[in-house]
Amino acid sequence: MPRILRINTRTKEFNFEELGEYAGLGGRGLTSRLVNKEVPADSHPLSASNKLVFAAGILAHSGAANSGRLSCGAKSPLTGGIKESNSGGQFAQVLPKLDILAIVFEDKPAQDAPFSILEIYADKVVFKDASAIVGKDNYPAHEELKKVYGEKAVTALAGPAGEQCLTASTIQFSDPHNHPARSAGRGGLGAVMGSKKIKAVVLDPAASGRGKAVDPDKFKVARKRWTEILTGHPVTGEGLAAYGTCILVNIINEAGALPTKNFRNGRFDDVAEISGEKIAEIIESRNGKTKEGCHTGCVIQCSQRYNDKNGDYLTSGFEYETVWGFGANCLVKDIDLIATMDRVCDEKGIDTIEMGCTMGVAMDGGILEWGDGEGALALLKKVGSADPMGRIIGNGTVFAGKAFGVDRIPTVKGQSLPAYDPRSVKGIGVTYATTPMGGDHTAGYAVATNILKIGGDVDPLSREGQIELSKNLQIATAAIDALGLCLFVAFAVLDTEDAVQCICDMVSASHGIDFTTDDFIALGVNTLKNELEFNANAGFTKFDDQLPRFFSEETLEPHNTIWDYSVEELQAAKV
Repeated sequence: MPRILRINTRTKEFNFEELGEYAGLGGRGLTSRLVNKEVPADSHPLSASNKLVFAAGILAHSGAANSGRLSCGAKSPLTGGIKESNSGGQFAQVLPKLDILAIVFEDKPAQDAPFSILEIYADKVVFKDASAIVGKDNYPAHEELKKVYGEKAVTALAGPAGEQCLTASTIQFSDPHNHPARSAGRGGLGAVMGSKKIKAVVLDPAASGRGKAVDPDKFKVARKRWTEILTGHPVTGEGLAAYGTCILVNIINEAGALPTKNFRNGRFDDVAEISGEKIAEIIESRNGKTKEGCHTGCVIQCSQRYNDKNGDYLTSGFEYETVWGFGANCLVKDIDLIATMDRVCDEKGIDTIEMGCTMGVAMDGGILEWGDGEGALALLKKVGSADPMGRIIGNGTVFAGKAFGVDRIPTVKGQSLPAYDPRSVKGIGVTYATTPMGGDHTAGYAVATNILKIGGDVDPLSREGQIELSKNLQIATAAIDALGLCLFVAFAVLDTEDAVQCICDMVSASHGIDFTTDDFIALGVNTLKNELEFNANAGFTKFDDQLPRFFSEETLEPHNTIWDYSVEELQAAKV
């Protein structure tokens, strides 16, 4: 029976609990409900009152394709609101093998307390001294853990940025290929982990087995159909596997929505040098891998292994947002340099989207020249060190903007905007403005319908239909996150009539309940209601649901579009 494991990080006591009032929840649904109920909304994110939650999804134990995503939840040090940060890796695959659905890290040790490694077993938690890996970058820290726990050690790490409680810090999770390359990237949750003096969490290396469906025959049928849906769709079955998420670079540039030079233009002149096609060509020439999964059971295979010029492994999961943030956004066209910056972010434990926008602000502030990729790399390497500049950079875009005297700050609720200009993809702009998460494309990926014409066709340049599109996608996405499914399954789901019913059938058969399409929608709605309630109690108002003013004052080439929604209009996007 899945349980919740509560760990008091100050007293080092722990307790295994039945799900109780959290029964029927998982992933983002569980993290958001628990944070809303148990964390005072007016508490400081780095205080003892905040709680850090790791939760596997409702389908995590099932073996369903692409059901291995992990939700991390807390009050965000970056936004001051509620946060769910989603990650791949092996953690959500192994956690249910210990009959644990979620881990809740509570309280806070003294400021001078040492960092700990937490070993998680099915019947106990062991605190170990972390001094051997404190201060180390994530890759060497993970290598040290592998010496103790084995080559396939399943870990969660707070990098040097998290140790310093910097607000752009990530939590890094180990992937199926034994690298700490998967990030719970957004919202600064690595700082919450660091505030609780946790350097690493290691799951029992002997954990084994898989959950059994209550109705195995029904589940087998539904799982088979689910795999057919994902492998049969042109995006999830072909495009992402061929070029990863960087397949979007040329597509979004052609659409005039690739933010360039800190959101001044919609196209990048040197886009061919950073395109998915270019990246795939380089990977193949260096004997890397153009496709692999970020967790066991992935059939989409949109991750990859990027080698350096010597043919040695450099980085994994080289995402579109990262390539954009350090590339077009900063006028950098050297893809090897961008890949190196990606690796440094994984090493230090800092969010690549936040860092891409921070580098753009540094260039706007004259700290770097536009296009100075080497300078950007040098700044990233300072994060986690004693250099005060590292602390400025590691605290993200808003903090850096204040330090550098810049007023062009592309954030919503304190979080940097991702790789789609909202003036030319207006549906995603509605999501940026209204999601409780702060500027976040994954909360309601309207690009699918605006640009890729998946699930319909809503003109990206028009005001019409965008608010309803974003609202519906935010609801569906919250449900997908609660189930532990990869966001990218949404491409196939939007285009396949029986996809949602198939998901419901898997849940029903797995848990022995009657889970309907109405329940699917309610799961998403209730998750969002918990998040919106928390943010309201934290002091957010409707006036926080808007984009920075420059989007309404400057037209964007090549379509000469502008952001033209009022705060009042945008309230219709909220549940």
